[in-house]
Amino acid sequence: MTGVKIAPSILSADFAALADDIARIAGEADLLHVDVMDGHFVPNLTIGAPVVACLRKHTDLYLDCHLMVTNPGDLLDAFADAGADGCTVHVELGDPRPLFDRMRALDLRVGLTLNPETPLPEVVPYLSDIDTLLFMSVHPGFGGQSFIADVLMKVAEARRIIDRENLAVEIEIDGGINEETAPLAAEAGADILVAGSAIFHAKDPAAAARAIRLAAE
Repeated sequence: MTGVKIAPSILSADFAALADDIARIAGEADLLHVDVMDGHFVPNLTIGAPVVACLRKHTDLYLDCHLMVTNPGDLLDAFADAGADGCTVHVELGDPRPLFDRMRALDLRVGLTLNPETPLPEVVPYLSDIDTLLFMSVHPGFGGQSFIADVLMKVAEARRIIDRENLAVEIEIDGGINEETAPLAAEAGADILVAGSAIFHAKDPAAAARAIRLAAE
C-alpha cells in the first residue's frame, strides 16, 4: 500500500508547548489527531474546544478531533467554531445518524469509531454515511498502550466491504502504532495511521513520523 497518511496524536505532545511540538512535526504530518476525553466515557480527561481554537491559530493541518465523550452532540458546534475539520464519534453510544446530520450541517467531515471489543457489524450500516472509519487498536483513554493485533482482522474486513461497495471512506487506526505495527496496519487496509508516543516521545519526532510512513509504505 502506498500513500498512507500520518496523523500525530497530540495526546503525547507537551501540552505546555503544543505549538512548538506541532511545528516540529508539521512537515511529516498529513493531519493532527486531537483526543478529546471527558473523564466519563473514558477515565481520562484531556482538552476541549478552546485548545482546538488555539491550535488553529498555529497550524493549517487538518484537525481530526476524536470525541471520546458521553454527549458529543453537545460539543459539535463548539468544535466547528474552534476550527476543527472533522469529528469522530463512537458507535457504542447508539445510533449516530443525528450526530452525522449535525456534523454535515456544520461542514465537518464525519468520522465513526469503534472500540477494540466492538464487532464490525455495529458500524457497517453507517459506512455510506461517513468519511472516516476509525479503529481503536488500544482501549481508549490513555496513550502508550500496546497494540491489539486482533483488530487487524476487522480492518481487513472493513477494507473489503468499502472497496466492494466503492465507498469514499478512509480507514484510520489509532493505538500502539510505530515502525513495527505500521506495516501490519497498512497491509490490512488502513489509510491513516495515528501515532502519539512513537512520534512525540522520540528524540527526533519528525524523523520518527517519517520512519513510520516509510515502514508502512
